[in-house]
Amino acid sequence: MINKLNMAGILDFLGENNFQQIVNGVSKETGVSPSKASSVIEMATPLLLGAMQNKSDNEQAATSLLSALTSDKHNGNLLNNLGSLFENKGDNPLTNEGSGILGHLLGGKESTLSDAISSKTGVSSSNVLQILKILAPVLMSFIAKKMSENNVSSASGLGGLLSTLTGNSSGGNLLTSLLDANGDGNILDDVVGKLGNSSTSSKNGGLGDVLGGFFGGK
Repeated sequence: MINKLNMAGILDFLGENNFQQIVNGVSKETGVSPSKASSVIEMATPLLLGAMQNKSDNEQAATSLLSALTSDKHNGNLLNNLGSLFENKGDNPLTNEGSGILGHLLGGKESTLSDAISSKTGVSSSNVLQILKILAPVLMSFIAKKMSENNVSSASGLGGLLSTLTGNSSGGNLLTSLLDANGDGNILDDVVGKLGNSSTSSKNGGLGDVLGGFFGGK
C-alpha cells in the first residue's frame, strides 16, 4: 500500500490547490524553482508522515503528538490562509514552529534528512531545511483537519488515522521494522541510507519510486 503515496496520493491528501500554493510559496521564500520545490515536498511529505506514525506507536509520544494536534495552533485555520504565509520573503512565521516540530519528530537529525533530500533533488541542504520547517506545521494542520473530519480524539485513533494516511494498515511497528533495517532503533538513519542508495531515475520518477526503494519495491 505504501507505493500508493505517489504524486496523485499527495495531491489527494493535500488538495491540488493547497499543494500548488505551498509549492509557489516555498519557491518564493527560498528562491528554489517550483519544480525543485515540488520534488522536495513530494519526498519529504511521506517521511514526515511516517515519523508521526512512528511516534504514534509509543503511548507517551502519541499523547504528546495528540496534544499538539488538538491545540489551537493546529486547528486547521492555517489551511484557509496559506497564501498569506508567504507575503514577506524570509519572514515566515512558520519556521520557528517548524523547527520545534522537526526536532520532536526527527530527534535532532534534521540536517541528516535535509542533506539526503538535497543529494536527491539538487536543492541545497539549507533550502531543503527551510522547506521542511514550513512544511511540518502545514502537515500538522492537515492531520488535525483529518482528525476532526474522522472524529479522532484519542492517541490510538491518531495511530490508526496515520496508518491509513500512509497506506500502512499495520501501524508503527511495521514501519519501524521496515525502516530500521539494522535494528538500532534509529529509523531516520535507515531512511537516509535507503534514499541515498535509490536509483538515479528515482530522482525524477516521483514519490512512488522513492518510497518503493524505502519499502522493498513497489
